[in-house]
Amino acid sequence: MLEERMGDCWSRTKDQFDNLEKHTQWGIEFVEKYTKFVKERSEIETNYAKQIRNLSKKYQPKKNSKEEEESKYTFCRAFLTTLNELNDYAGQHEVISEDLTSHIITELTRYLQELKTERKSHFHDGRKAQQHIESSWKQLEASKKRFERECKEAERAQQYFEKMDADINVTKADVEKARQQAQMRHQMANDSKSEYAAYLQKFNQEQNEHYYTVIPNIFQKLQDMEEKRIERISVCMKKFADVDRQVLPIVGKCLDGMTNAAESIEPKADSKQVVESFKSGFEPPGDVEFEDYGQAMKRTVSETSLSNTKESKEKPGGKTKGKLWPFIKNKNKITLNSHVRNLIEGSVPEDFSHLPPEQRRKKLQGKIDELSKDIQKEMDQRDALTKMKDVYIKNPQMGDPASVDPRLTEIGQNIEKLQSEVQKFEGWLAEVEERMPSKSDSQRKSGLYETQNSTTVSNNCAQDRESPDGSYTEEQNSEVQVKAQPIPTPTTTTEFDDEFDDEEVLPTIGTCKALYPFEGHNEGTISVAEGELLYVIEEDKGDGWTRVRRNEDEEGYVPTSYVEVFLETNAKGQW
Repeated sequence: MLEERMGDCWSRTKDQFDNLEKHTQWGIEFVEKYTKFVKERSEIETNYAKQIRNLSKKYQPKKNSKEEEESKYTFCRAFLTTLNELNDYAGQHEVISEDLTSHIITELTRYLQELKTERKSHFHDGRKAQQHIESSWKQLEASKKRFERECKEAERAQQYFEKMDADINVTKADVEKARQQAQMRHQMANDSKSEYAAYLQKFNQEQNEHYYTVIPNIFQKLQDMEEKRIERISVCMKKFADVDRQVLPIVGKCLDGMTNAAESIEPKADSKQVVESFKSGFEPPGDVEFEDYGQAMKRTVSETSLSNTKESKEKPGGKTKGKLWPFIKNKNKITLNSHVRNLIEGSVPEDFSHLPPEQRRKKLQGKIDELSKDIQKEMDQRDALTKMKDVYIKNPQMGDPASVDPRLTEIGQNIEKLQSEVQKFEGWLAEVEERMPSKSDSQRKSGLYETQNSTTVSNNCAQDRESPDGSYTEEQNSEVQVKAQPIPTPTTTTEFDDEFDDEEVLPTIGTCKALYPFEGHNEGTISVAEGELLYVIEEDKGDGWTRVRRNEDEEGYVPTSYVEVFLETNAKGQW
């Protein structure tokens, strides 16, 4: 009965260990499943961010392309801002993926290894304790059986001695031998009894410790391990939500940026930009005079009519051919003049005579500004070399003054060539302006031929009037004036600075607030900080630049898209 009872106890303990082993293994599998779930979510975020970035990159304007030229329109700039914000939006999904990997996947992977090791150790201790108690029970059983066997042998030996002692036919020696044998068996039985009692006491102690200390401790450790596992899952699930919550403010800013970009679109400004870009400068045709076929008189044509008088003279008696104005098509024949033929063949006339008057004027002025900028660079180099030569003259040990002369001569020749080019383009510009309406003509002449006998190069000439795409602003009073005169010596620099200082200060026409920081590395620009308030002294003329002033000494151009302009009501009519 005792053996059956002990067997039932061991069986129940083993069953409990089996149940706990299955449950803890299921817990580990659940952690692995959740880790896999988070890993797949991270991969989805990474792929989504990659696709968003590729989409943004695909529709970004390419350099030297038509899309880049279209960036001067507000809706194009708004779309570019949307693409940039979308790129930042994709970055936040990359942040989600990185945080999921570092805060959850990596932590759970390491914890899984620790959990498996701890679980293995606890069940190893349980099996070891179970084996130890079973081994003690086996020793007790062996001792008990040996004590039982020795008792039976001692009883048989005692019975044999008594039988031999009662038999008169047995010799005294045989009786003595039987008596000694019985005593030896009794001694062995006593020894087995003592050994059995010791094993029994030891087993009872170990059994008590096994069921009241060892096994409960192992079960408690398994319970603590399971609670830690559940708590770790809880923390990871909370982090899973917090990772998304942390990027929500930045995602909201990205969406706000897209909304602000959409609200910054100005249809009227864009349509005005189209008008400025394609304004031809042609004068409207005059009235067609009445032709009286009832009188034998020659048909007269006004100078401003649509008929081409030159072709009439070259082809007397022929039918006059009118100029093709916008929205009028010649259905009979299409002829290519020399300018169009040059464009098709890839050669553009140097004087831009293939363009309409207004566009030609802008191109010529832009070319003059570009040449003036080159002249200023050459003059700056000449001034630097002149100072270096003076240093060499005062300190011969630093260098030979004659070594600078060849470079000075070369720079002088370059300046003469550039001034000659400027004079040539100014002549073409004057010719164009003479043919344009009187308002433009008078404004141009007052700025171009005011200083015929002097050579002045403004320090803020080309860079200030040139937008990033090379277009020219329509400001008239601060153009660069360069005439082909003898190369001024370094002593004339002071006179030029005095003339430039006397330039009229432009009035303030409004204020503006910088939306973004701008470095202003180029000459003629001014650096601004985000949120800085400035005075507007010249409105954007369609080239994407606005002229601002910080104080009496600091002024320059900033990109119009970088500032929010607030013009005064009475100042808009002046421009």
